[in-house]
Amino acid sequence: MKQLKSIFQSTGTHWVGNGFPVRSVFSYDALGEELDPFLLLDYAAPHLFPPGTEKRGVGAHPHRGFETVTISYQGEIEHRDSSGGGGKIGPGDVQWMTAASGLLHEEFHSAEFTRTGGMFEMAQLWVNLPARAKSAPPGYQTLLKQDIPVVSLPEGAGEARVIAGQLHRTQGPGRTFTPINLWDVKIHSGKSATFPLTDGHTVALLVMNGDLSFQENHHASEGALVLFEREGNDVQIAATEDTRLLLMSGEPLNEPIVGSGPFVMNSESEIQQAFRDVRAGRMGSL
Repeated sequence: MKQLKSIFQSTGTHWVGNGFPVRSVFSYDALGEELDPFLLLDYAAPHLFPPGTEKRGVGAHPHRGFETVTISYQGEIEHRDSSGGGGKIGPGDVQWMTAASGLLHEEFHSAEFTRTGGMFEMAQLWVNLPARAKSAPPGYQTLLKQDIPVVSLPEGAGEARVIAGQLHRTQGPGRTFTPINLWDVKIHSGKSATFPLTDGHTVALLVMNGDLSFQENHHASEGALVLFEREGNDVQIAATEDTRLLLMSGEPLNEPIVGSGPFVMNSESEIQQAFRDVRAGRMGSL
């Protein structure tokens, strides 16, 4: 059994562009080694947008060296990138963008959601790529709600959507470069569930709403990041309220993490090259 290592409570909200009021749950600057291979997690908690006409979101910007995984809970996003990837995702859908060797992309609320307004809720996770894959061609996966399998947890504890990896012999549709599990989980009040995981892998979860309890009377509520020790083969989670969480696990890359803004590489020289490449237009155009 993996033991609880630490609980970090995220606070405060900042705007990314004019469309994403997010809470920075973690970033590679502070927790890169502890959360390897995960680099960053932003959570846009439920926010009511009024009907409007102005485009809301983030215009063209570059990325290199990692992947972004955007999970839609409420609202809609339209994505477009310089590799030709893109599309629209709504509640329950996921977009998995592989920046790898570099691209430009933009993310905006869909035209229809902008027109009607409504509740907006998203999470975006950055997943690092091993050095051997940072020069791979960019890619894009649209994982629609109907294609993401749902696993019922034992003894009526709740359910889990398997976005990537495998849970109880059910395989998720997300293609990954290294072993990754990404599960969107609901646990009912008063229930607990045990999740089989791999010894030596990083395991963390974001509490999106509700409350979880752990040994020695530790609790984690909305916006908390829970990090477990890598030793052990599974994680037990108990809910004192109906709780929704995002659970991530992965094999550590154990490689240098050197980042600057939209680029995450293995050395400072690679970062400087990325800036030169984007200035020279070598990451394409929109």
